[in-house]
Amino acid sequence: MLSPSLDCLDIDLLVLPETNLILIASVIEPLRGANRISGSELYRWRLFTPDGAAVMTTSHIPVPADSVFKPGAERAPLFVLASYNWRNAATPALKRLLSQSARHRSMIAGIESGTWLLAEAGLLGNASATAHWEDFEDFALAYPQVRAVKGRFVIDGKRITTGGSLPTMDLMLEIIRRRQGYSLALEVSRLFIYEQAGFRGEAQLSPSTAGLSMRDPRVAHAVRLMEENVEQPLVLARLARRVGISARRLQALFQASIGAAPHVHYLALRLNAARRKVIETRATFAEIAASTGFNSASAFSRSYRASFTESPSGTRRRLRGYSGGAEK
Repeated sequence: MLSPSLDCLDIDLLVLPETNLILIASVIEPLRGANRISGSELYRWRLFTPDGAAVMTTSHIPVPADSVFKPGAERAPLFVLASYNWRNAATPALKRLLSQSARHRSMIAGIESGTWLLAEAGLLGNASATAHWEDFEDFALAYPQVRAVKGRFVIDGKRITTGGSLPTMDLMLEIIRRRQGYSLALEVSRLFIYEQAGFRGEAQLSPSTAGLSMRDPRVAHAVRLMEENVEQPLVLARLARRVGISARRLQALFQASIGAAPHVHYLALRLNAARRKVIETRATFAEIAASTGFNSASAFSRSYRASFTESPSGTRRRLRGYSGGAEK
């Protein structure tokens, strides 16, 4: 599940009653966004509940299920979602089904309070795991065999755990990044932030920083400069000088904040801007190359194919119904 791939990944979700609606959305919406942006069915999902009936969320909005959770030999990753009062649904029968399912699943994830259910079913063993910050100390005391880690999400072998709704979105972006690359994960993250009209605070996140850890204002400043200079990219030394630090320091801050070097992030911004132009406009590829900082259409095409595994003309043919109007 975490290796580079363009194959469609099926994910099964076991949703317990009184799960937060936003927790369910935090799993599904990044996957939906990845499908929409890529124009491909990269992800599919099915929802299961303990009894097969629609599950009532804490918002009093029922979420329909595809089926009752009755595992066979499915190998698809299983995400166990729970928020409040998870113990009410954690019957011996359900824990037994989870244990049976784990024999075949390629990965099992405990999402928020789902971590507790995995531990109750004996599926965490001595693995590292995290839990919601409100319950973290209780979790660590209840399951001393589990290595409790304070983190937004933890990936340990075939087990994944998250500490809440927004950390779950971080996890889904990380899955997309590992499978389809940094550029797609960055573009998906842009779907989940907006800018209030008439307000531009210095610490405000830009659209490209959603889902990214922008703890250091110098990194946020550098990202804003990148976004403002897509057509004529700034070299690293000049970018660092405008931020007020050395190039080596800027590289270290980027790696610590978002897990990517400045040039990787900058190229992803430019390629995402280019792909939007490929999809949404009839501009020639030479025009798109010039507007996104590439020296030539051929250099742009090589970078585009390396990132998106298809040529710009291939994208247009695929997403515009092979209209024949694509530029060569």
